[in-house]
Amino acid sequence: MDATKAIPPPAKPPAKTANKHAVDKKSADKNALKKPLSQNPHRVSEPREKNLEVAIGRAVRAFRRTKGMTVADLSKQTGLSIGMLSKIENGITSPSLTTLQTLAHALSAPITSFFRRYEEHREAMHVKAGQHVEIERAGTRAGHQYNLLGHIGVNASGVVVEPYMITLSETSDVFPTFQHDGIELLYMLEGEVEYRHGDTNYLLQPGDSLFFDADAPHGPDKLNKLPARFLSIIAYPQSD
Repeated sequence: MDATKAIPPPAKPPAKTANKHAVDKKSADKNALKKPLSQNPHRVSEPREKNLEVAIGRAVRAFRRTKGMTVADLSKQTGLSIGMLSKIENGITSPSLTTLQTLAHALSAPITSFFRRYEEHREAMHVKAGQHVEIERAGTRAGHQYNLLGHIGVNASGVVVEPYMITLSETSDVFPTFQHDGIELLYMLEGEVEYRHGDTNYLLQPGDSLFFDADAPHGPDKLNKLPARFLSIIAYPQSD
């Protein structure tokens, strides 16, 4: 037997998995983006009524039918007469708040749902080029320009959205740090910026976007190419 027979080399150790969590997170983020939106933006809502009584009546009838109840069933549950319920559903009478509360309880529906079909004025704001409102945000520096692109106050969505066009034209050694309620989206149009969110820096170039929880400290950290221009869209719940 040959004593010098070659001994097979030891098996290679498995590859390092130090970046496994980072890769998994990126995969999860990509998968989340592929999920279909829960809201259909192309859905056309039902026509809204211009008469409040008719809108309420149709809503009451729709809820009653959805629950499989007859007018007599609803009459027993609410103590309202069949005649009164018929008048309400046909928009002939204007029910009191107490009556609406009774109906809402019987139909297991929020009282506000009776008004959804009522036609309300919906706001829109058109701002021509060069007519944007320039504002100052706390902590901003010279050469940092914030233009508000539009504003709609209290609205049916329950959300306030602030769209800004931000232009950074002068470098600075100190940058403002922002922290506020809501979420924010940045979309880079021109230049190159290193933007900080929490403990992480992101390199933003034209076409890049950054979407984040605005409750963490955030703001520009380094201006690599000037001028830098990007959209900032902030959304947060409207106060009561």
